[in-house]
Amino acid sequence: MARTAVHCVIHGKVQGVWYRAWTEKTALSKSLDGWVRNLPDGTVEALFAGEETAVADMLAACRNGPPLSRVTDIDSIPADDPGSTGFSVR
Repeated sequence: MARTAVHCVIHGKVQGVWYRAWTEKTALSKSLDGWVRNLPDGTVEALFAGEETAVADMLAACRNGPPLSRVTDIDSIPADDPGSTGFSVR
């Protein structure tokens, strides 16, 4: 299976609602590599790498996020695949 990677910034009510923990749990369930972190402007930044379908599924899941979040937009661009690094919260 082909691997791909995407760097994204998630906008909306995504800080203080367990978004990073939810992202880590969801990414690990999809066997993705990468990371997630809060940015000072209130957005959440993430890198997802893995099988193309799993990355696409993760981006779709991020549009909903955890129950208390409200995602208004996701900016995403292709990224370099970091390889098998696991997934972490930064």
